[in-house]
Amino acid sequence: MPELAAKDVIDIQVTVAELADRHVAEGIEAAGFRMRRDTVRDHLPPWAEPVERDWEKRYAGAGPSMRPAHVHVREEGRPNQRYPLLFRDYLRAHETAATAYERAKRSLAQAFHDDSGAYADAKDPVCDLIMMAAEDWARRTDWVPGEPDA
Repeated sequence: MPELAAKDVIDIQVTVAELADRHVAEGIEAAGFRMRRDTVRDHLPPWAEPVERDWEKRYAGAGPSMRPAHVHVREEGRPNQRYPLLFRDYLRAHETAATAYERAKRSLAQAFHDDSGAYADAKDPVCDLIMMAAEDWARRTDWVPGEPDA
């Protein structure tokens, strides 16, 4: 969301038909990104079914001459592919929630400025709380994902 304060890092979600397809990593790397083998799944929200495949992903970072970016590759139709889309659309529709999220991110960034892992661990429960409201909103509005940003 362009108006929401954030770090100078672009988050990109790539949706693929089959996460295990070897061409996925080849394509990401051909675009100049570097696949990381240490990130293979997303945070499991407390209400989610612990089906490992549903939260599996691939992750890449920007190459050395690129603007900082996080590339999250997720399989179409999985809960972890839906999560960021619903999160995005809910915040776009609810300015008060977006403002609260921005304040939380600023506080966490200040508290964990030198530890991105701790920052992410502290931010996950904040996102889960927002997602609880987002899920309710999605049910009430028959939400479907909005158009891609790019």
